[in-house]
Amino acid sequence: MVNIAITGSKGLIGSRIVELLKGDFTFIELELPDFDITNRDKVTEVISKIDFDIFFHLAAYTNVDQAEKEKKLCHHINVEGTNIILDAVLKKKKKFIFVSTDFVFDGKKHDPYFEDSIPYPLSYYAKTKYEGEQLVKNSSMIVRFSYPYRSTHPAKPDFVKRIKQVLVEKKEIRLMSDSIMTPTFIDDIAYSMKYLFLHFSPQIFHVVGQDSFSPFTIGKMIARTFHLDESLIIPTTFSQYSEGKAQRSQYSDIRSKKNNFHKMKKFQDGLDEVAKQLRNL
Repeated sequence: MVNIAITGSKGLIGSRIVELLKGDFTFIELELPDFDITNRDKVTEVISKIDFDIFFHLAAYTNVDQAEKEKKLCHHINVEGTNIILDAVLKKKKKFIFVSTDFVFDGKKHDPYFEDSIPYPLSYYAKTKYEGEQLVKNSSMIVRFSYPYRSTHPAKPDFVKRIKQVLVEKKEIRLMSDSIMTPTFIDDIAYSMKYLFLHFSPQIFHVVGQDSFSPFTIGKMIARTFHLDESLIIPTTFSQYSEGKAQRSQYSDIRSKKNNFHKMKKFQDGLDEVAKQLRNL
């Protein structure tokens, strides 16, 4: 069985990957406080002692707006931490997979972004993720995810859960009607990673959903799926939403030229599966 050392295994994506694939792989979960990715001596010591085939690096500083105020911390975790881990992994001659984001694109064009599209990150968070990509690209696999969602996770609600909760509380919510995002069902991410763990190749992969919509349309789809009041969803503009926030991509239509190994769900199909899983809890 392939041994996967993983950071971020308690997070939104990592916990589901471990849950769904634990019968196929042995996961070695490396978490704080025992594994501080910014402590070179500790990281080097831990990695030198564990037996793994692939290091899957999910952990990151991901608060996009707060990163503008905590640039040193964000860079310390996303860039320096990544470099520390990479050095220790390559020293053992093992494989490294780096998780990145659709935020590396500026979203200025109205056409899809593919694996070979040129990144131009806007926010400080996005710049650190792209800097991480540049560190690892010659030796490692890079997987980019976009707007992940799942049925439930106690620690970190995703965008579907946040929108749904506001509507359940019968409150109005303002969502952009002139912006595009690509929702990705986390179960599909897990099954895609199963293939990529077994067929490692040092290149970039987009592991993303099949279709893209405006947040306003997404909100309407969530309301209809869960039989909530869609009149509570009020359209707003990208410029209005962006006031006082870190810069974001307006048109984040992410596509893959390479994912012929797992059929990713369309958003409505993913929502239907979320609803089914919630009924079965």
